[in-house]
Amino acid sequence: MKIICVGRNYVDHAKELNNQVPTEPVIFLKPETSLLLKHNPFFIPSFSNDVHHELELVVRIDRVGKSIEERFAPRYYSEVSVGIDFTARDVQTALKSKGLPWEKAKAFDGSAPVGTFLPIEDLGDVQGLNIHLEKNGTSVQSVNTSEMIFSVNHIISHVSQFMTLKMGDLIFTGTPAGVGPVTENDVLEAFLGGRSLLKVKVK
Repeated sequence: MKIICVGRNYVDHAKELNNQVPTEPVIFLKPETSLLLKHNPFFIPSFSNDVHHELELVVRIDRVGKSIEERFAPRYYSEVSVGIDFTARDVQTALKSKGLPWEKAKAFDGSAPVGTFLPIEDLGDVQGLNIHLEKNGTSVQSVNTSEMIFSVNHIISHVSQFMTLKMGDLIFTGTPAGVGPVTENDVLEAFLGGRSLLKVKVK
């Protein structure tokens, strides 16, 4: 399986990092080793002094697909959850300044915890979901997925033009504004529609 991530998919987040608003999805990958086993803590990596939380809606692919038309994209997923794209911001900034890929800052072990998946049929329109993240009980990120620049279906169609989607693949669909640093002993809790689906302790 692969973890496909979308960068800069909310206008306010692109602006908070002084990035241009993209005209097509910005795509990068995380390996399977980025997944954080349930109930395991997230350990801040030794190579970074500035790891940030990035809340995201996560879609799980349940059919093999290639060159999928956007109108048919809903046939390829039936469950969603929330996840955190942990980012070593200091490492990413250094790589971006040299025009290098971001993988060292994004794809490290444990950098992609994912919550419990829920069926879309019980949630309603995938582009009308509220997600939010609390750090130590205080809300730090909150958004409705209607604010995405590129919809879930558009992302699936776009990605499938370049790589085959397979059962079990995960798509992190981008983070809203409010990203920020985590420190030891922080507790992060991610919600979908008011329901807690993921809780991570930072060590």
